[in-house]
Amino acid sequence: MERKPNILWITTDQQRFDSLGCAGNSYVHTPNIDRLAAEGTQFTNAFCQSTVCAPSRASFLTGRYPSTTRCRANGQNIPDDEVLLPRLFADEGYTCGLSGKLHLSACHPSVNKGTERRIDDGYSMFHWSHHPQDDWPTNEYSQWLRSRGKKYTRRPVDGTRHVVLGPDAEDHQATWCAEKAIDFIEAHEGKDQPWLFSVNIFAPHHPFDPPESHLRRYLDRLDDVPLPNYEEGELAEKTSYQRRDHQGAYASKNLYPFDRMSEREHRLVRAAYWAMVDLIDEQVGRMLEALDRTGQKDDTLVIFMSDHGELLGDHGVYLKGPHFYEPSVHVPLIIRFPGRVEAGKKVDSLVELVDLAPTLLEAAELPIYIGMQGKSLWPVLRGETEVHRDDVFCEAYESKTGGSGFSVMVRDERYKLVVYATMEDGELYDLEADPRERHNLWQRPEAAAVQLRMTDRLCRRLAAKFDPLPLRIAPW
Repeated sequence: MERKPNILWITTDQQRFDSLGCAGNSYVHTPNIDRLAAEGTQFTNAFCQSTVCAPSRASFLTGRYPSTTRCRANGQNIPDDEVLLPRLFADEGYTCGLSGKLHLSACHPSVNKGTERRIDDGYSMFHWSHHPQDDWPTNEYSQWLRSRGKKYTRRPVDGTRHVVLGPDAEDHQATWCAEKAIDFIEAHEGKDQPWLFSVNIFAPHHPFDPPESHLRRYLDRLDDVPLPNYEEGELAEKTSYQRRDHQGAYASKNLYPFDRMSEREHRLVRAAYWAMVDLIDEQVGRMLEALDRTGQKDDTLVIFMSDHGELLGDHGVYLKGPHFYEPSVHVPLIIRFPGRVEAGKKVDSLVELVDLAPTLLEAAELPIYIGMQGKSLWPVLRGETEVHRDDVFCEAYESKTGGSGFSVMVRDERYKLVVYATMEDGELYDLEADPRERHNLWQRPEAAAVQLRMTDRLCRRLAAKFDPLPLRIAPW
């Protein structure tokens, strides 16, 4: 019987699709992730199912949509009866481990002062650090820093309060996450038992806190860093939520207020974000080297991805929220499995992160859990088909916006439709004619036929997105 594959699952936080060299970004320095893409398959049109952390993570870890998992917003607890992918693998004899973030339950210190609530998640090795700040006694990253005689610190950057300098590279949370993964990989050298390890790095999530060494290479050419994709006046035909968050992210007037930031500050934020991506790449390189060194490369399926994107000031808004622009919903996704997945291949077909759970089960020749709603990518990875989905779906129920901010998106190869719970807000973009998403066609009479067709597509996605559970066991 063929050995079951190991799985190294690297998930960054808030990393947009265009932040890698292999995705066409000529500013960042990502040779290790680029190598991963060259040795595996890169999905150029992968989309998350929520624009914020907890619902997205609950979705791809269960293979179910956010509204189905009932973990629809940050600050909610995933219900105890949801079945996570590592639990399914653990039941099949895998050793499952995690370093970094989980975020399937409320993680604010005001609610839970000890640690994040867990369900039966299947992780027997659990090195938890929701974020770098020392807010919880169980934050292992904080414990690791203290063992080295250090603590998490941030220093301001001259001329702005929107970027800070974080710990040195060797002390950064991204480095710690990788180190725990390397320890796990080394411990399994020569072992027959398969394993799954989730590396959930907090970067490049805000606050943007790269090491000074990594930001410095951008400061030397800051004028070359592009300004956000924003055209003065474009918000007039956009949604009320975007006009609100233009004044400050999450409706907070002191959190990246676009119009009160100078051009230098806009460039600095983007530079800091890219510097954090560069640091992530170095840690990916260390983990790939550990697989090579321990002889486990050929037995290990590696995933590199992010839970959702980041606007970085594009369209006059920072961070995230009920905003479905490409930088928010379009994410990196690379899968490498030597000898089983084609190397150097780019898949342009639309795919969803909800598809990952059934993909991994099929790759390991394990039964797909009946409650999953995703569609396995394995036939695409095996070269049996080129087209995976005709459209992708994303939803937002973030509590910061209140009930009126509830919204859903459907996107096909050319058009994107966003429908909000309020009657006055909506979006329609022609991604072929307007790839920068500057012009909202929602109210344009000439786009009425397209809007009707995309609304029909959205209705069909909603109708098909039913919960398979509980199982029907009798005809009546």
